[in-house]
Amino acid sequence: MGENTNGTACMSSLSSISDHCGFHGSIKQSTSDFVVIEMNMNGQLVNVDNLNEVLCHQISEHTEPYHQKPNKKPKISAVVVKDTDYSCGKVVLDNHNTDLDTFQTAVLCEEAQDLDFILENSVNEALAQFAMSIRKCSHSELREKPNPTQLSLGMYPDKDQRASVHRAVRQKYPFLMTITNQCEILVKEDSHYKELSQLVSDEESEDFFRFLDAKAPNSTFTFQHDDNKEHRKAVHHFLSKHFGKLVETKSFVVDNSGGGQQNAAITVRFREKKQRSKKRDAIDAQDEDVLYTAFTLQKENLETLEAISYLASALGVLPSDFSYAGIKDKRAVTYQTMVVKKVSPERLKEVAPAFQKKAMNLYNMRPADQPIRLGQLRGNHFDIRVRNVKKHSADSSADLKDLVHEALENVKTKGFVNYYGPQRFGVGQKVQADQIGLSLLKEEMVTAVKLFFTPEVDDPLDRAKRHFLQTEDAKETLAMMPEYKVRERMVLRALNRFGMGQEGCTRGWLSIPHSMRVFYIHAYCSRKWNEAASYRLQTYGQRVVKGDLVFSKDANEKNSTLSSQVHMVTANEEEESIYTLNQVVLPMPGNSITYPDNKVGYWYKETLAKDGLQACKFRVHPLKLNIPGCYRLMLAYPKNLTYKLQHDSEVVMSEETPEKITNEQSENPTASASCLSLSFNLNSSCYATVCLREIMKCDP
Repeated sequence: MGENTNGTACMSSLSSISDHCGFHGSIKQSTSDFVVIEMNMNGQLVNVDNLNEVLCHQISEHTEPYHQKPNKKPKISAVVVKDTDYSCGKVVLDNHNTDLDTFQTAVLCEEAQDLDFILENSVNEALAQFAMSIRKCSHSELREKPNPTQLSLGMYPDKDQRASVHRAVRQKYPFLMTITNQCEILVKEDSHYKELSQLVSDEESEDFFRFLDAKAPNSTFTFQHDDNKEHRKAVHHFLSKHFGKLVETKSFVVDNSGGGQQNAAITVRFREKKQRSKKRDAIDAQDEDVLYTAFTLQKENLETLEAISYLASALGVLPSDFSYAGIKDKRAVTYQTMVVKKVSPERLKEVAPAFQKKAMNLYNMRPADQPIRLGQLRGNHFDIRVRNVKKHSADSSADLKDLVHEALENVKTKGFVNYYGPQRFGVGQKVQADQIGLSLLKEEMVTAVKLFFTPEVDDPLDRAKRHFLQTEDAKETLAMMPEYKVRERMVLRALNRFGMGQEGCTRGWLSIPHSMRVFYIHAYCSRKWNEAASYRLQTYGQRVVKGDLVFSKDANEKNSTLSSQVHMVTANEEEESIYTLNQVVLPMPGNSITYPDNKVGYWYKETLAKDGLQACKFRVHPLKLNIPGCYRLMLAYPKNLTYKLQHDSEVVMSEETPEKITNEQSENPTASASCLSLSFNLNSSCYATVCLREIMKCDP
C-alpha cells in the first residue's frame, strides 16, 4: 500500500470502524512475508498435496503427504462410497458408473466439507452446542428450560459460499435444516427428520437424509427389513408426502439370512430426469470433447497475467485459454487454482519443471470438466509478517503487546470497512486502472489507449510506452515491448493494423480478452464504491438509517434480479433498530442496481455526473461490455485470526513459506525490533492490506 503515491492519498481518506491506537510497521520486505493461499468453494487450501484425490474423491487411505510444504494445513482425505453399509441404512451406486462427477456427489464426506474450514471457530463451537441441545431435547420429554429454536451462522452474501455451508451443516448434522434470510444462514431443527425418526431409528434417519442431500445419480437407499405392512405403509406415505417429487419408493422382498427366510424392506431411489432434446445433447457432446486440466499455480513476485503469458508461450496456447478465480498479489508468494484449455495433465507435467526458473511451480494437475469462473472461490488464507513493529508515539506509555492485542481483538469483533485495496487500481502507477475505466465508459477509446501506455519508470517496458506516445508508431513499439507483456502486445498489433483513430483504438481494446477489458471498468466502479463507503460513514456513522440497503429474503433465489436482492430500510425499521451496520450493502454502479434512498443515493448521482456519466447506461456497445453492477457488504471480518509477536531477529527472512502461526507470544518483544506474524482467512474480494490498515491505523 505504501508503495503507491496516488493510492496512499486515496487510502488515507478512508474511514475506520474501531478507535484503538494501532501501531507502525512495514510489510512485503520479502516476498515470503506475504503468503496468499486460495481457498476453494469447499474451504480447502489449494496448496494441499494430492488435492486432485480430495476433489475427485478417489479411493485412498489417510496417509501423510508425500511432499510436505512448510505452512500446510492437515491433509484432507475422502473415501468413495461404492457399496457402503451403514449401521442401519445402505447406499448403493451403480457398479458400472465410473463418472467422476457421480463419485464426487456420492461421497458422504464430512471431511471434504469440513466445518472447521468453512466456519469460524466460535461459530462452529456454537453450532455444535446447538446441535447437542437439539438431540438432548428430542430424546427427553421434560425440558428444564426452553432452548433456542434457531441459531444464526452469520452473513454469507456469496451464493456459492452459502451452498457450501448448507451442504456441510446438513452432512454433519442431518437432523438440522438450514435456511437463508437476507443472506444470513439460520439453523434449526428439521421437522421432517423429527417425523421420520418417530417411524425409524435415528441412525436410519441420519443416513437417509445424508443420502437425500448427496443426490448421487443411480444411487439407492434401503431401510432395515420390516415385516409390518402397516408400518411400511406409514413410511411410504411419509416419503411420498414430503419428498415425492424427488424420490420414489418400493418394498422389495429380500433374503435376510441366506437361509431362505425372506423379509420386506423399503428401497428409495431418485426419480429419473426428463429426457433432454437431441439439440441439447449435441451441444453437450461438443463441450465434452474439449479438454480441460486444472492445476495449482504457485508463483513468487509475479503478476498473475505475467505468469499466464509464460505458461501460454510454453504450452502453445492462448492466454485466453487459461481461467482462474481471481488475480493474486505480485509481491508475494501465492497459490491459486487455474484451468487450462486444450492441454492434458500429462503435457502439463512435462513442462512444469521448466517454470521453476521463473519462480513458478505447478502441481496437483488433474482433469477438469469446465473452466473456473472469476469469483469461484470461498476466499483466501493469508500468512503475513509485519516487520519493524513499533508504537505510533515514541513517548506513549502503552505497552506494545497491549496495543497489538487491543487492535487485533477490535478487528476480530468489529470487522473493518470492506474497501477495495490499492491492488484493484494499480499499485505504484501514475495512471491507475480506474482512470482508464472512466475513459472506456465515456467511449473515449483514444484517450484510454494513451492512458494505458503512459510510462511509469525507466525500464524496457516504459521506454517502449514512452516511444509509442511520442511517435504513435505501433510497429516500432511492438519490437521494443517485452514478450511477457501480453496485453500491451495484443493492443499494439491491432493498432499497427487499424491505426490510432477511434476505430483503431476500439479494435485495440477488442483484441484483449473480455475479462481484461471489463477489469478497467470494474476498477472505476470499485473506486466509486470506496468513496461512497467513506461518505456513508462520515454522514451517518454506524447507525442504520432510512433508505439504506440490506440484502433481502429473496437474495438467494435463482431467478431474482439485482434490484430484488436488496431491501430498503424503512423509517419504522430505523426507529426500532432492526438492522445493524454489518447487514448494510452499498451498490457498485451499474445498470441493474438500486441506489440508497437517502443522502448516499444523491451522492452517487452527483459524483457520476461530475465524472461526465450522468447519462451513462453502463453499456459500452463498441467493446461489447455490459455492467449490471452488484452489491457489497460494508463490513468484512477476518476469520480464524491468530498472531505471534516476537523479536525481529527470531524471524529469519527466508524465501520459505512461514510456518503455521499460533497465538503464543515470545517473552518481552521490544518495540524497536519486533515482528508481528499474522494468519487469517478473508472472504473472496476482501483485501488483506485493507484489514491491516484497520488493525495498524496506518498504511502498512
